[in-house]
Amino acid sequence: MPLSRHRRRRGQRAPGGRGPGGISLTARPKKKRTNYLLLGIFIIIALLVIASFGLTTIPFRGGAKAGTGSSDKYVSGVGEQHPIMATRDHIADDRTTRYSTTPPTSGDHWALWADCGFYEEALSDERVTHNLEHSDIVVSYNLNTPEEVAQLRKVLDGIDLSPVWGVTRFYDKIEPGTVAVAAWGVLDIMKGIDRDRIKKFFETYAGRLGPEKNKQGIGIPC
Repeated sequence: MPLSRHRRRRGQRAPGGRGPGGISLTARPKKKRTNYLLLGIFIIIALLVIASFGLTTIPFRGGAKAGTGSSDKYVSGVGEQHPIMATRDHIADDRTTRYSTTPPTSGDHWALWADCGFYEEALSDERVTHNLEHSDIVVSYNLNTPEEVAQLRKVLDGIDLSPVWGVTRFYDKIEPGTVAVAAWGVLDIMKGIDRDRIKKFFETYAGRLGPEKNKQGIGIPC
């Protein structure tokens, strides 16, 4: 016997209705949308966490993240310690001063310091002494040939801390064939180019030895 229109209507599964036993027959697109939303939030959080780890490990010019040497005081055997001069005042750029060591390791200086880098020309003692105050390393050289100068540049290029904390300049006040590496209160003068000594000096004192530091005890990169 054919179903009546009334019975057919009762047997149909209308949207939003309930089937036998009261089971909901409603489609569930909202749950899928919720899942996608949660997944998207999770992915965004994960990317932010990964990015934060990356930023903390990339060296940059400035602050503790630039990387520093290991000691904020003189280490026996790494250079020679020299007494700190009585004052470290700013003087006018048209003035010069006398220093207790050659090259300087402390004392009065000009207000403007030098940018990091390798200079084939001379830089004034009064300028680079300000770098020393900031815990930078000053390398002074009086080498005999262009090949030796190129060799020194290659050595410094291979020292990770040099681009952030190092100023290298020609300096005719030391003996020919000599390299001098200075930090605040410490000086290492060597005949020729001793890669290991220069590298050790940077790894010990760069960013740590000068009197001008931030709250974390780190100097000011040049």
